[in-house]
Amino acid sequence: MKSINEAQMKGKRVLVRVDYNVPLNEQFEVTDATRIIRTIDTVKKITGEGGIAILMSHLGRPKGVASDKFSLKHIVGKASEVLGTPVTFLGDVLDTETEKRVAALKPGDVALLENLRFHNEEEGGDENFAKAISRLGDLYVNDAFGTAHRAHASTATITKFFPGKCYAGYLLYEEASNLDLVLNNAAHPFTAIIGGSKISTKLNIITFLLEKVDNLIIAGGMSYTFLHAMGVKIGNSLLEEDMIPVAKEIINKAHLKGVDIYFPIDNICADKFDNNANQYITTHNDIPEGWEGMDIGPRTIQKFASIIKTAKTILWNGPVGVYEFPNFENGTHSVALCVSVATISGAFSLIGGADYVSYISTGGGAMLEYLEGKELPGIKALNEDK
Repeated sequence: MKSINEAQMKGKRVLVRVDYNVPLNEQFEVTDATRIIRTIDTVKKITGEGGIAILMSHLGRPKGVASDKFSLKHIVGKASEVLGTPVTFLGDVLDTETEKRVAALKPGDVALLENLRFHNEEEGGDENFAKAISRLGDLYVNDAFGTAHRAHASTATITKFFPGKCYAGYLLYEEASNLDLVLNNAAHPFTAIIGGSKISTKLNIITFLLEKVDNLIIAGGMSYTFLHAMGVKIGNSLLEEDMIPVAKEIINKAHLKGVDIYFPIDNICADKFDNNANQYITTHNDIPEGWEGMDIGPRTIQKFASIIKTAKTILWNGPVGVYEFPNFENGTHSVALCVSVATISGAFSLIGGADYVSYISTGGGAMLEYLEGKELPGIKALNEDK
């Protein structure tokens, strides 16, 4: 992949695919500008060298229909504030007026196109649509790791129309480089922490990581299926019946490969799935009938902490409890603190959503698919550009 550092920007109109799919409140105000913040360096690189940054993104799932609710015009103010320069709203990518507005831009300007998903051709990876987008730029930069796993017109197909002129923005390059470091050049001991509610959604990543890690910590809702498979009573906790044989197979495979696999040894339980439910902490691992596991217990936190602190590389994906409920967020916060302390002590850590880690990924589905060993179309397209 060619980095944006290799591009000559002066006097060039640079089409930049960003991931500005940011959350908005009912007043259409941006409530979390992280994804915009992470593109600052790429935008400043372009404008600072006399180029024109023409940003393009999607927002939500408009399903090919233009609507005010999903218009990117709502984020222009926040983008201008974060990027530290006025952002011109260009309108729809196929509009002839948009071409005139692009022609009027000056070196150093920043502009934003309307939501690309107002056209079904975007998600369809349509070649004619990609060609229509390409007419607006001289160079192409992909800085949208969060959509790199989609073979869409603006993330993959478009590279055909910029031969030798396709580059990875700083964010995408960092994301790919750090994930590659973790998966292919990790310092050992390598510890992975996999949480979340279901084995079925994390099966591929767990299977792939068994070839890489020394320690595998499994927690969250999915851990109860594993515990059930091991003969532990789990009460009313989340259970994927059809995944029980898979859970047993993963445990056996870990043992055969010499991977130490860990599960919760005590749990904070509730008598219903509610923040204000009655709580019960198991003194051993069995959960009584009528109760369900909601978070890892204090002994488990202590056990996981002892494993995490010895790691040289840490990968964390998914919460270890129902962190959406304040009364059951302690386990996830505690693991985050443990990872942070290990990082300060010299470990390399890659996770989503905690301070004092080496790298926080912006990609949800893209990160998952990368960690499953899949080649992401957005990155593949950049790699193939010569």
